[in-house]
Amino acid sequence: MDKPEIIPAIVLASHALARIAAQDAGNDAPSAQWRVLSILERDGALRIGGLARAARTTQPGMTRLIGDLERAGLVARTADPADSRATLVTVTAKGLDAVRAWRAELRDTLAPRFAALGEDDWAALARAAEILAAHTQDERMMGETQ
Repeated sequence: MDKPEIIPAIVLASHALARIAAQDAGNDAPSAQWRVLSILERDGALRIGGLARAARTTQPGMTRLIGDLERAGLVARTADPADSRATLVTVTAKGLDAVRAWRAELRDTLAPRFAALGEDDWAALARAAEILAAHTQDERMMGETQ
């Protein structure tokens, strides 16, 4: 595989694995729910607009999703101490439990597909995961400075 094709191939394979895991596990929750809970877990409290940007969706769409997640007890809205006109969204303990259970479900559902991998392949995947995580961290930092 040529260098320019590697990153898109990883992204597409990741999306496919997430779909396969959700289907195989019978998890019908929208992927946007897990994306939002993961962002809040990682970044802490965010305003709706910031959360919409981080999740690459519209602010009205995010407002609807946050309403659904709030009704389910997965997130909470509070006044922003820096600006009382604004609202911050935080993940609740129930939301953290849900996103962690979802990750475990992904892991357990996908494990059989990777059971035959050798140590070298696992080392390559571990290194790829580290590299990708480092570059998503860089992207978050770049977004904060712009």
